[in-house]
Amino acid sequence: MDAYKKYLAEFVGTFALVFIAAGAVCADFYLKQSGGQGFGLLGISIAYGVVVIAVIYAMGYVSGSHINPAVTISFWITKRMEPNTAIMYIISQIGGAILGGFALRTIFPDALSNIHLGTSTLAAGVSIERGILMEFIISFLLIFTIYGTLVDKRATGGFAGLAVGLVVLFGSLVGGTISGGAMNPVRVFGPAIASGQFTNHYVWWIGPILGGIAAGIVYDKLFAERKK
Repeated sequence: MDAYKKYLAEFVGTFALVFIAAGAVCADFYLKQSGGQGFGLLGISIAYGVVVIAVIYAMGYVSGSHINPAVTISFWITKRMEPNTAIMYIISQIGGAILGGFALRTIFPDALSNIHLGTSTLAAGVSIERGILMEFIISFLLIFTIYGTLVDKRATGGFAGLAVGLVVLFGSLVGGTISGGAMNPVRVFGPAIASGQFTNHYVWWIGPILGGIAAGIVYDKLFAERKK
């Protein structure tokens, strides 16, 4: 039963992430459509960072609040998670993301064809390689921070969620004009399923997953506490 609670927490947490992070993009579109100023990249990035903070503090004690297949795969590669558990985490994350995408489709129908419900796309003139590199770098920084604050027991407790959320905020700001600053495959996958927008979709799987694996290996090799 405890295992199912973890999977449910990942499902709900990922739903919240997609609904708020992609929903902020949809809300920004609606505001601009009605003649308002909109949130802009900063406002959208703040929403993304804050929802991550909220989910970590709300459900981190249940499942660790991965809410990101790149995090789960990194934990599996560094032997912090059993393969079967990792698979169930990823299935739960994908399910929550899909539900989040279709919830946005119901609530923001005008955002379906215009901005594809907030799914990430490469900016005009940005190559696939640049997009993957951007997602790799910001995902590396995010997951490296997770190892240093949430995983390493030497870290000061209490502020880990804030640190991770701030990295998400800054990563979204920096990457927003290049690749959308997703740092999370299902952040893109949920709205993509609901909108049918899959152009260059593999960018947001390859970049974050490779960045997460690299972060885990680098942290383990250079910074993790050595067992005596």
